[in-house]
Amino acid sequence: MSVPSDRRSRKRLATREGISIAATRLFFERGFDHVTVDEIAAAADVGRMTVFNHFPRKEDMFFDRDEEGREILREALRQADPRIAPIETLRLLAHRLVAEKSPYLNFSADGQGFIETIEASETLKARARAIRDELAQVVSVALSECVGREPADPAAHLAAGLLLATWTVAFIHAHRTYRQGHDTEKAEAAFLALVDRGTIGLKAAMAGTPYA
Repeated sequence: MSVPSDRRSRKRLATREGISIAATRLFFERGFDHVTVDEIAAAADVGRMTVFNHFPRKEDMFFDRDEEGREILREALRQADPRIAPIETLRLLAHRLVAEKSPYLNFSADGQGFIETIEASETLKARARAIRDELAQVVSVALSECVGREPADPAAHLAAGLLLATWTVAFIHAHRTYRQGHDTEKAEAAFLALVDRGTIGLKAAMAGTPYA
C-alpha cells in the first residue's frame, strides 16, 4: 500500500491501521463473534464512531486488505506483457506472490490463525464467500478490459469463475497441507501445483478466446 504524501492522510491511515491491528489481535485471541466494537475502540484508543468512520462493518476490520488484494489483480492485468495471455499472466502472478511471501498467501502459523478465526465464525464465512463472488466480478472486468472486450463478455465471466475456483481449491488445500506438517514450503508448493494444474484446464476451456 502506498503512503499518502500529505500529513492528514498519513494520520488517517495510521489510525486505520491501529484499529485494524487492535481488532485482529482481539479476534485471534477471543474469536470474532466474542469481540465488541467498543472493546476494539478501547484497545485502539479511539472513539466508537472513529472505528465506524474507517470500518462500516466489524468484519471489514478482519478483511481490511480486501481492496488492496483486488488492486493487485487489476494491476497485474493492466501492466501485463501483451505477448502473454491473461490467464498465464495470473498464473505467473500466483508464483510471484508466493515468492514474495505475500500476506495474501500466508501459509504459516499466522495464516493458520486467520483461517481458524474465519472457520469459527458464520459471519466471517459469509463475508469470505461474498468477497470471493465480488472478486470474480473484479477479475472478469479486468480480463475483458485487458483484451479490449465489453465488461459483460460471457467468456470473461467464465474465465474469472474458473480461475477463482482454482485458486480457492488451491488455497484451502495449501492450508490443510500446512496444518498437517507445519511446513510452509510444502504448503506453498501444494498451492502452486494446483494453480498450475487448474490453469492447464482453464486454458483448454478458454481456447479460441483472447484470454488463453
